Amino acid sequence: MMRLYPESALTQLEFDKVKETLSGFCHTDYSKNKTSQLRIHTRKEFIDRELRQAFEYKLIIQQQQYFPADFTANISKDIKLLSIPGALLTGEQWMMIKRLTESMGTVFRWFDNERRMAYPGLTMVLQDSYYEKNIVTAINEVLDESGVVLDNASPELQKIRLNLYKKRNELRRVFEKMVQKMAKAGYTADIEESFSNGRRVVAVFSEYKRQVKGILHGESDSRKTAFIEPEETIELNNDVFALENEETKEVQKILRALTAHLSVYAPLLQQYLQIIGEFDFVRAKAKLAIEMNAHMPTVLDKAVVQLIEAYHPLLFLYNKTAGKKTIPVNIHLDDKNRILVISGPNAGGKTVTMKTIGLNQLMVQSGLLVPVHPDSVMGIFKQLYIHIGDTQSLQFELSTYSSHLMHMKHFMENANGKTLFFIDELGSGSDPNLGGAFAEVIMEELGRKHSFGVVTTHYLNLKVMANHTQGILNGAMQFDEVNLQPMYKLIIGKPGSSYTFAIAERIGLPKHLINRARKLVEEDHFKLDRLLNRTEQDLQQLEKEKKELHRLLRENEKLKKEMEQVMNKEKHLQQVELLKNQNKITEERLQYLKDMERKLKQIVLDWKKTENKNEVVKNLQNLLFKQKETIVVNKLAKKVDKKYRELNTEIEPGTLVKLRKNYQVGEVKEIRGKRAIVQIGALPINVDLSDLIAVAKIEEASENS
Repeated sequence: MMRLYPESALTQLEFDKVKETLSGFCHTDYSKNKTSQLRIHTRKEFIDRELRQAFEYKLIIQQQQYFPADFTANISKDIKLLSIPGALLTGEQWMMIKRLTESMGTVFRWFDNERRMAYPGLTMVLQDSYYEKNIVTAINEVLDESGVVLDNASPELQKIRLNLYKKRNELRRVFEKMVQKMAKAGYTADIEESFSNGRRVVAVFSEYKRQVKGILHGESDSRKTAFIEPEETIELNNDVFALENEETKEVQKILRALTAHLSVYAPLLQQYLQIIGEFDFVRAKAKLAIEMNAHMPTVLDKAVVQLIEAYHPLLFLYNKTAGKKTIPVNIHLDDKNRILVISGPNAGGKTVTMKTIGLNQLMVQSGLLVPVHPDSVMGIFKQLYIHIGDTQSLQFELSTYSSHLMHMKHFMENANGKTLFFIDELGSGSDPNLGGAFAEVIMEELGRKHSFGVVTTHYLNLKVMANHTQGILNGAMQFDEVNLQPMYKLIIGKPGSSYTFAIAERIGLPKHLINRARKLVEEDHFKLDRLLNRTEQDLQQLEKEKKELHRLLRENEKLKKEMEQVMNKEKHLQQVELLKNQNKITEERLQYLKDMERKLKQIVLDWKKTENKNEVVKNLQNLLFKQKETIVVNKLAKKVDKKYRELNTEIEPGTLVKLRKNYQVGEVKEIRGKRAIVQIGALPINVDLSDLIAVAKIEEASENS
């Protein structure tokens, strides 16, 4: 378990408020008690198991799965009574035990093989237990759903209840007859019938009580009504009363036997109650994690603090309710840089930053998910020391600074490499020069002991020391000097200015007073603070430019991806078109081959059947050689189309024309009706005008245009 100093360390870091919030999500006394006694552990296997269980239950809630551990009643006393020899549990108590057992049965069935693999952390809660169905079976053999002992629970009880049923019916008939008789005589009051000590009595007017034979059981407060047990029903009432006593004794006998029979399961039932409480506790941790947007970081069994986007848990919840934004913290402490010195103006968030680190560390070591980025890495510390605020001690008559030194003495004497410490305003409460000197010594000693920690300060000498001392690094809380508002953002690597004079100017202090104060400050001191001020503003500007650059890079990357998608889509469309054309050509070729095969088969059949072999040979020649001519014509057509362009003009003598059938080109010499004489090479031929197309050489057409 983690050692804490002082005793109020948990309160100073507000861990008690986290426990209070967690308790609000608990339903069982077991989980509430466990929350109140929440321990901060130092064993990695325990921390890993607790975090894993909370993480898995968080997934179940977010995936809107139903987890059946919904039994919340506290029946630990009833189960304890079960283990006592000779004890007797009532029907109502058995119903609660039955509900607990049935709930556990549902839980065991929920954890099938698939879920046991998916949720190993939650499965560990059940690893040493089992479901015993005999408990519910034994209860159902004795009690009904309302917790009443069944008639057939024993032969004796069945006999008693049968007789009781008969006697009550007989009593009812006789009693109703007597009531009717008295009502007819006008003796009965408005209520007519009542019960006294379990016996049926008639309500009669007091003035007639002597007219009714029977036993007087009493009168009303007004003395106007008397309650009389009629003489005719006394014996029957006695019989019913006796049978009811016998029934009670037999019921107690049966319940005592059931208690003795199931007493061996008392330890198992106690374990069931603990398991249900454990699941309720894990559920509370998961709901708290969802509420504060908490995650499971990587936990290492060594001293390290690597927080990414870490939030103060309570501040996050408060701002969430108020609709405000919370600024996260990024910090990395390891063997090389163990101590962080945070400087900056008052109310700038130094103490909140320090508490953010400390509270998250306490939470993770107690098995709670923390509001940090899941890539964060958190170590395990065995000691946590804290010193925040004014700690005057009236008991020991110590001043603020004396008390401060007492705490620092304990820090230096007991700190080691597994210590995480937090000191708010180190060295304050004394002369600045002397206090600053002691503060340097304290930091050197804590650094020499390899302790990890966070220190807040306004002392310039500590800022300078952190800048050149190995293992110590500076940090600053950003401040908007223009609007005079803290930005609550931690910047690692540079010290911060206190903005003393800037704040004084902004709030309107007279300039002559500010100038006098400046003259009183050492020149080097003033120059350094002014330099820190200017450096921080430059860093803020660089941060803005860096964010803008990242934004532009993201936009550029987005445009690049969109362009790649467009190009890939276009390339895909081209490939699809190419495949379509290839498929079309292949289909045409297949069709041609099929036609050729069919025609050749027909020619073979004709050859066998006909005597005119010449006709068959002629058909074969036409089939084979005309196809070759077609191929030649197609090649010629492509060649001609490259040199000549078709014209939509009338054909007349002197027109250059192309023959439609064989793509030969010639000049029209003469028109003879619907035919023309065309000079192709050295030979003139007579051609139908419909078979001619007017053309022009492509070069000539370009020049003419």
